[in-house]
Amino acid sequence: MTKKTILILFVLLSSVGCSSTPVLNDTTDAKVLTPAPKLKKNAESVVDSRIFDGVYHHWKGTPYRYGGSSKKGIDCSAFVQVGYSSVYQKQLPRTTLELVKKGKQVNRNKAKEGDLVFFRTGRNSRHVGIYLGNLEFLHASQSKGVIISRLDNPYWKRHFWQIRRLDKY
Repeated sequence: MTKKTILILFVLLSSVGCSSTPVLNDTTDAKVLTPAPKLKKNAESVVDSRIFDGVYHHWKGTPYRYGGSSKKGIDCSAFVQVGYSSVYQKQLPRTTLELVKKGKQVNRNKAKEGDLVFFRTGRNSRHVGIYLGNLEFLHASQSKGVIISRLDNPYWKRHFWQIRRLDKY
């Protein structure tokens, strides 16, 4: 393979995967690490608590690895895929660009636990996480691994793209 071919393949692969936050300084990233949210008590939350309590605590701190899907390293779309599969027995696409085609778009103020939150983090890069409610979402961060972050964090607020609701059952 020529260097030019390798460069083209790298650019193409970068545009279909997911990316996450660059290393942020303490002032912009201060709200990123938060305890798991207290879930409302209703029928949906009983099911959803398995993804947010069980999946989060199992994967918490797992390092980010582009293309990864194991405890050694996982990227954002694989994390969403694994989370949904383990709780809802629902198979989701592997890439962020395929995930964003699923479900229906909902207004930010109508977001519910389990909705997917999407961000445009660069010209050709996208990021996805699982909305927890109360402006918090669970995701695989490039700088901190699997964590809970806030939509009102300056970085995420600036890169917010859309929220999509999937039929979970």
